[in-house]
Amino acid sequence: MSFLTAFFATVASLALNSSTPRYNRSMTRSQNLRVRQAVHRDAEPLARLINEAFRSERFFSDQDRTSPAGVRDYMQKGTFLVIEEETNLAGCVYLEPRGDRFYLGLLSVEPSRQGGGLGSYLMQLAEDHCRAAGARGIDLRIVNVRAELPAYYHRFGFAESGTAPFPPDAKTRMPCYFVIMSKEFASEKSAPSIPAAQSRF
Repeated sequence: MSFLTAFFATVASLALNSSTPRYNRSMTRSQNLRVRQAVHRDAEPLARLINEAFRSERFFSDQDRTSPAGVRDYMQKGTFLVIEEETNLAGCVYLEPRGDRFYLGLLSVEPSRQGGGLGSYLMQLAEDHCRAAGARGIDLRIVNVRAELPAYYHRFGFAESGTAPFPPDAKTRMPCYFVIMSKEFASEKSAPSIPAAQSRF
């Protein structure tokens, strides 16, 4: 049995023991959605999905979040879990193993579907994936000027754990920095094996 097959087999049992927000699986079935791991041919549609999902950040930056080449680079180091409707991507999340932890980034939902619960479902899938891999926790980064995001990630058990500077070559209309948020799985908390400040956002 492959790791991904084993991972999806654990989702239902883990869901029963978690208090984090959960997506309605009957909606997933009724909307003909399926979850899979992205492959290299998904690089271009993934880049389009991510850039469209992050268009709300245009108030502080005109730069795209990524490109097909950037997506392929991410795939060399981690995994994109995608939600697909027929042949179209409806959402994605990126997960990169770092020691005994995972980095989570690029949580994206197609704009017309935002607010419908797919973001919560992707967070659920991401956590289940990391737990199935034996991780001790997850780290992510948000931009400080996205004032609505801390409360969103608090819902899933994340808490602020530090800050990191913006890349020096990033062009922004206002001062920006990263807020690091972390979630621990183990009962005894430990510092990230690799500082989140070194991760790509």
